[in-house]
Amino acid sequence: MFSHIEEQVRACVEWLRLVVEALGALVIAVGVVLVVAGLVRHVLSRQGGGFLPIRLTFARYLTLALELQLAADILSTSVAPTWDRIGKLAAIAVIRTGLNYFLTKEINEERKSEESAPRRERGERPT
Repeated sequence: MFSHIEEQVRACVEWLRLVVEALGALVIAVGVVLVVAGLVRHVLSRQGGGFLPIRLTFARYLTLALELQLAADILSTSVAPTWDRIGKLAAIAVIRTGLNYFLTKEINEERKSEESAPRRERGERPT
């Protein structure tokens, strides 16, 4: 009886893992669509400036997708841990942590430059 329940739990976790992985792929797809739309808008408006806001938007979507993929790997590792799955889980965790660190750093730098831009236009010194 216990083995039957264990099999049902494994099957449910595998279905949940599949749903979470699909959500991760969907988040990436939505991010790509929004980035393409932002690039088209940027080109058509012929504005100067860089692509940093577009890059940051895409990075946020990638970070969310990576977190979903990490969750899916945690699910599969929890029901059938192998060294291969544990290694994959560790690699994804390191990559996600690095991406989040650099993304947060870039967002903070962008905020600081946006806050100091109006001051420079008025002739004030940045603080």
